[in-house]
Amino acid sequence: MVYPPTEAKQLPAPTAGGPSAQPSARPEPGRRFILHADDHIVVVDKPAGLPSVPGRAPGLQDCAAVRVQSEFPDALVVHRLDMATSGLLVLARGPQAQRILSRAFEQRQIGKRYEAWVGGVPLMDGGTIDLPLAADWPHRPRQRVDVESGKQACTHWTALERAADRCRLELEPVTGRSHQLRVHLAEIGHPILGDPLYAPPRVQALASRLCLHATRLEMKHPQTGLRVIFVSEPPF
Repeated sequence: MVYPPTEAKQLPAPTAGGPSAQPSARPEPGRRFILHADDHIVVVDKPAGLPSVPGRAPGLQDCAAVRVQSEFPDALVVHRLDMATSGLLVLARGPQAQRILSRAFEQRQIGKRYEAWVGGVPLMDGGTIDLPLAADWPHRPRQRVDVESGKQACTHWTALERAADRCRLELEPVTGRSHQLRVHLAEIGHPILGDPLYAPPRVQALASRLCLHATRLEMKHPQTGLRVIFVSEPPF
């Protein structure tokens, strides 16, 4: 169920220590917020620390959706990224595009890839984590593995780069549960660097932000039906 072996392959040589111990939580200089806009979709590169949608607290009203709607008033939310996660986020322009994209997400027709730096070095080059998740109600907003009543959650992972005490992974979530990648990686002993919810203090202190970035979105355009791919390099 966790870590099934995959065919071995050559990995890049380890770097001198992976990401900086104190990477910036802000976008890199010159990094664009809106990557693509047409009459049907808007794709943004959300920085870490910016909510996808408005929060209840007064300080969380600024968000990716509000920023996009200031330029495209008909933009509607289709999916979300955790506030601490950076990377690709798509919004639909108008109810029809929203219905098409929402259905595509529900039917798992949209390809999503992430990259993360995690604590520790996996022994294998890749595998699948298939562990059901549920809300950890006494400790909200945390989620937890619940094999009895949790909802199915599946994540494929591939090692991209190894360093002395950490590893860069490519992640492909098959499902889209809340905090899925963060919980799955912590559960198998490789929590994400900088994660304030699921990483132990030592791993949390290795980065000043959550080292998780949505790097790739692949979908059918809601108007043309043609396959479109958007890519964003991690800022860490």
